Amino acid sequence: MEEIELRGILSARIKHFRGLRGLSQVKLAEEIGISTNFLADIETGKSWVSSLTLIKLANCFGIEVYELFIPENAPNDEIKQAVKSLISDISIKIEHSLDQISKKYL
Repeated sequence: MEEIELRGILSARIKHFRGLRGLSQVKLAEEIGISTNFLADIETGKSWVSSLTLIKLANCFGIEVYELFIPENAPNDEIKQAVKSLISDISIKIEHSLDQISKKYL
């Protein structure tokens, strides 16, 4: 992955989380201690951030730093649904097996 791609992902994710929290660029910049111009440059991919700024962003949004780099189009929901389905299927089979064992041995 190229740096330009990472900048694009970070930009989109900051906008996404900022929108979820209802924060303007001005308010977010104040909360994390950077200038509004610098935040605008980050959100347009013109500037990169330090690790400290990444930590401040993540803390402000109540997320882990790595979540700032998960593309919005990642199949997270599909994966979560598949895992939930597998867990449900396995749980049903385990419950059935336990019922069979208890009937046979108890």
